Amino acid sequence: MTPSTNVPTTLPESLPVSALPATTAAVAARGVSKSYGRGETAVHALRDVSLEFGKERFTAIMGPSGSGKSTLMHCLAGLDSVDAGQLWIGGTAITDLPDAALTRLRRERVGFVFQAFNLVPTLTAEQNITLPVALAGGTVDTAWLRQISASLGLADRLSHRPHELSGGQQQRVAVARALLTRPDVIFGDEPTGNLDSATGAEVLSLLRCSCREMGQSIIMVTHDPVAASYADRVVLLKDGALVGELEQSTPDAILGALAKLGA
Repeated sequence: MTPSTNVPTTLPESLPVSALPATTAAVAARGVSKSYGRGETAVHALRDVSLEFGKERFTAIMGPSGSGKSTLMHCLAGLDSVDAGQLWIGGTAITDLPDAALTRLRRERVGFVFQAFNLVPTLTAEQNITLPVALAGGTVDTAWLRQISASLGLADRLSHRPHELSGGQQQRVAVARALLTRPDVIFGDEPTGNLDSATGAEVLSLLRCSCREMGQSIIMVTHDPVAASYADRVVLLKDGALVGELEQSTPDAILGALAKLGA
């Protein structure tokens, strides 16, 4: 069941860097620009992007092909550098962090769920969930592992290897892996792209519940209006710039907004 209210808005005026209280946002960007190439062949992937992503909120990023949505996600997650502007994850400014510190921050405070499940085929579901913690030499919070496994319907599948799980169950394992460290934010890159509609709906419902019941913050890139309708907020991009947003919208309203952008 998707939210039914639709409140289109325009983006607020940009705030100065000092007015972006990173402590009240899961992720924040100020004046972010990113280009590839130089001179006449340069591609301007992001153009002066400023926005905040609230804590315990599920936000979808959408736009036509080439709008910059994947580039924005990669920059927000610290996977790609920016040419100008500032980025925060929680209270930490990440734009100028040394590589080692940025790697540690991503490992400890950021979760990822991708279109490809990215599970190690020789490991059990439980071992896949705990793998990032093990690689970091950390200690698994067993009680939390059991809680999220039960919440995601994986309690009786933890000893199974990926080939013994359905696509939906494999993606649930990926979601559990992202949740295990209680990150500041989870980034989803087309997380239901390899799933059928029914299974995709289950995964999206689980992501939405993780915001409402576990206090998680989620930022998802998607091209699917139905998937985006599960989000609390849809941010719209075109030609690397923010052009508007929708709050608690329906698939039809999102599709209409995309049509106006030429998507």
